Amino acid sequence: MKKLWILGLAALLAACGSAQQGASSDSPASSASAAGSAQASNASAMADDQPNQIVPPTTASQMSAQRIRAVLAGAWRPATDKARDTYRHPLQTLQFFGIRPDLTVIEITPGGGWYARILAPLLRDNGQYIAAEFMPSSSDEAKQDDDTLKALFASAPKVFGKARVIRMDPKTPNLGTPGSVDMVLTFRNAHNWVQAGTAEAMFKAFYDVLKPGGTLGVVDHRAAPDVTLASVRGSGYLPQDYVIKLAEQAGFKLDAKSDVNANPKDTKDYPKGVWTLPPTLAMGDQDKAKYQAIGESDRMTLRFVKPVLPAATSSAQ
Repeated sequence: MKKLWILGLAALLAACGSAQQGASSDSPASSASAAGSAQASNASAMADDQPNQIVPPTTASQMSAQRIRAVLAGAWRPATDKARDTYRHPLQTLQFFGIRPDLTVIEITPGGGWYARILAPLLRDNGQYIAAEFMPSSSDEAKQDDDTLKALFASAPKVFGKARVIRMDPKTPNLGTPGSVDMVLTFRNAHNWVQAGTAEAMFKAFYDVLKPGGTLGVVDHRAAPDVTLASVRGSGYLPQDYVIKLAEQAGFKLDAKSDVNANPKDTKDYPKGVWTLPPTLAMGDQDKAKYQAIGESDRMTLRFVKPVLPAATSSAQ
């Protein structure tokens, strides 16, 4: 498996245009043969002059990090996507969730495909990326997102490989065969489900489709620690303890919390909620510089696991 990962990494680096050129035939070694006693010194100089080579990482974590970096540098990612890396921290976020290139991963409602452009190439060779969208008939936004993803994947099959799109009913979501995927990821979506009254059903669907021991990764706009759900409803922010409760009620165990997407500049008290901040900038030019200086929202980053049943329980029929 390590060999496959390394070969996949080399292919991604080549796609990014970062492959190194071979050494010139006019290298220091060609003159070393006539140098007599200076041969050893010249051989050392030749080694120093060689271009950097891809050094196989020594751990799965290092291999995953190199694969992610190669994807982040990919020419298929628009400049506007790359500009947001400083706010969304994709390398650190995906490492925290424990992503590996050989996993089967479902991303929930990817929207315009910001993370899809990272995850699908990352999983292209040895894993499987699945985008779970709401039925196009459920709303105009759902239809637009569905069309966007289909066009994206069709535009560059060599980049996105066998990426799939599945569709679900927002009120009774079903993500596929129970216990069939390694990881479910959702970015900035939970507040929408809370607003629509479908959050419990969504978290239950995540639990059902994951394998025992599988991971649920959640990122969303984090409300101040002392507020109630009712006081922030409609603002786009959610109390972190409420999101944890949603997951735990579905059967998950909280594995870890991270502040990789924290933003202490976010005061969370804006005229148009979280959408006042970038990238939406819902106030238009009004106080635009102020909100740009704050940056994107303060976000919770939570990792949950689906418990593995004890052997005696899981084997009982």
